[in-house]
Amino acid sequence: MIGMFDSNGDGAINFAEFQALWQYVNDWTRCFRSFDRDGSGNIDRAELVQALTQFGYRLSDGFFSLLMQKFDRTHTGSINFDDFIQLCVVLQTLTAAFRDKNTDRDGIITVQYEEFLKMVTHGKVVPWRRRHFLSDACLSSLESD
Repeated sequence: MIGMFDSNGDGAINFAEFQALWQYVNDWTRCFRSFDRDGSGNIDRAELVQALTQFGYRLSDGFFSLLMQKFDRTHTGSINFDDFIQLCVVLQTLTAAFRDKNTDRDGIITVQYEEFLKMVTHGKVVPWRRRHFLSDACLSSLESD
């Protein structure tokens, strides 16, 4: 995560970059808690469906099962805070890469294999543009607190 906030690329973060990182983590904490409806400290499948749907994603039940399988590292049927952030960042980064290629906005892209590999391995994360990561729905609920 430090690399995401290293705006000058020197391999470290200065005080201003640290402040941005701290705010980012605090925003994610509040967002996570707003979807942890049962107060368990984890996000279960129903809470994940609600969160991602509120973020604007329209995903199939099968894909939600895949997300749970991939990001539920404890195999307890729920996703912890760190994994929730990772899930959201990965989903947003891949969605942005897809949108870049989906120029006619029909939900279909054609890419060569190596181009696909570049899309999934070189996704750039720009955290200081928080609206890309903390959805408008989550940000608006945070701003009303």
